[in-house]
Amino acid sequence: MSLDRHHWIEVRQTIQQLFSKGSPLESDKEKVDQLLHKIDAVEMHLPAKIGDYTDFYASRNHAFNVGSIIRGPENALAENWLHIPIGYHGRSSSVVVKGDVIRPHGQSKPPGAEKPQFGECKRLDFELEIGVFVGGKTNHIGHPLKVNKAWDNIFGLVLLNDWSFRDFQTWEYVPLGPFTSKNGITTISPWIVTLEALEGAKVELPPQVPTPLEYLQEKEHKSFDIDLTVELSNGNITEVISKSNMKYLYWSIAQQLAHHSVSGCPMKPGDLFGTGTISGPEKDSLGCLLEMTWGGKNPIKFGE
Repeated sequence: MSLDRHHWIEVRQTIQQLFSKGSPLESDKEKVDQLLHKIDAVEMHLPAKIGDYTDFYASRNHAFNVGSIIRGPENALAENWLHIPIGYHGRSSSVVVKGDVIRPHGQSKPPGAEKPQFGECKRLDFELEIGVFVGGKTNHIGHPLKVNKAWDNIFGLVLLNDWSFRDFQTWEYVPLGPFTSKNGITTISPWIVTLEALEGAKVELPPQVPTPLEYLQEKEHKSFDIDLTVELSNGNITEVISKSNMKYLYWSIAQQLAHHSVSGCPMKPGDLFGTGTISGPEKDSLGCLLEMTWGGKNPIKFGE
């Protein structure tokens, strides 16, 4: 991952050649058995030693919905949102590929309460995101990455679920943003899908209005047409509760990476950042329970 894209492509092509029809491996069952393992016989681990983890807020649909819940539709998007990829630093120590989500304890202030209270999280939420792993020869402190070259520092993508504790978040996010409401657990998929594998899914994103500042202006403002699905299970019934897509991002992952480093922050191979919740324009494409149960009007009911 710390090598450059030339090496990543070489490894990918070598693996493709080894397992292609007509390769020496095709007739060597013993070697194939040494290389391939049944999925239920292996244990999945984190795909990299994650140095830092940052979560963005890059879906306009999601930002508008959450802003509408908090401030009303007329003031949904904060003044800075259309000019800057908003993000916050998370905790790399709580990024996992599996494991139970232990409902945490923390501080909240319920509506109408005179003072805060300590107790178990009552509003546990998921967030449907894409995670991005940094790779390649990255920048040194004081030297930002350029937006039109930032793709060369994106090793690949994973699924990401940034578990959120909404009652804690509502109480603590002013003035510095999420803290304990976001640092309990973040789940990612163990397999990194490289950008080369996604080349055929590349799509142009709509023009950004207003035009971003020069350091965020891209020659190709692009994302990927990747269907994203959320299933919820109560132990007996499993239902699809959301169908979204990575093409619903407003800020591209290259813009997110370039902005992350604009202050001179050095990025390192193995660093991870999330896109933030990706919500689509339809009610069945919302990326978190906060949006799905807006005002308590749309509770999730199994079997209906």
